[in-house]
Amino acid sequence: MKIIPAIDTIQGRCVRLTKGDYNTEKVYNEDPLLVAKEFEKIGITRLHLVDLEGAKSGHICNAAVLKRVAEGTNLKIDFGGGVKSDADIELAFQSGATQVTGGSVAVSNPELFERWLDQYGPEKIILGADVRNEMISISGWKKDSDYHLYRFLEKYQAKGIKRIICTDISKDGMLQGPAIDLYRGIIKEFPNLELVASGGVGEIDDVRILNEIGCWGVIIGKAIYEKRIEVKELVQEFIL
Repeated sequence: MKIIPAIDTIQGRCVRLTKGDYNTEKVYNEDPLLVAKEFEKIGITRLHLVDLEGAKSGHICNAAVLKRVAEGTNLKIDFGGGVKSDADIELAFQSGATQVTGGSVAVSNPELFERWLDQYGPEKIILGADVRNEMISISGWKKDSDYHLYRFLEKYQAKGIKRIICTDISKDGMLQGPAIDLYRGIIKEFPNLELVASGGVGEIDDVRILNEIGCWGVIIGKAIYEKRIEVKELVQEFIL
């Protein structure tokens, strides 16, 4: 299973939220590049970089951070947050993203998202499935759509999506364990999708369980920053 640390950015700083609530912002480092370099030094090869301001505003706000991290490391960067237009996705790739995750846009503008899939291919486009009570949430988790998770995944698997990042919002930042039953259900219903679990990981045993049930990867943020999990231990035990 792939280990993918998360760096969430607001105003160029490395931060974390709880359950996507912007009022819970906690700054962990003023310079995300330093954090990314430390990950790379330990042996990490992948990074999940999120523009939280972009997710809230509907357009990329922290492209400069992406560019600095991409130019300053050799990490494979999956970028998300505020990618809602052709200009946004072009900016993301020009700034060094290896892949781009689209969630809200896949709900609000499916024609555009499907065109990106055709233009860039499923190797470059990841489907973001952020859920609250199994319903897809959009716009920086501020709004719930009328899309049930399974219907959402079924639609885009048929369009060619190969990898998804699924976050249970109720688990995000809580450090109380990931949504194991949710992920088991996805793997059973969609065995050909590469599932990246996100949200709730609080200790290394959580990572082991996600590996056992068949997740392709796991995104870990707060547990690393709060020193609940040592990155060196992850590097020794799991595939990067």
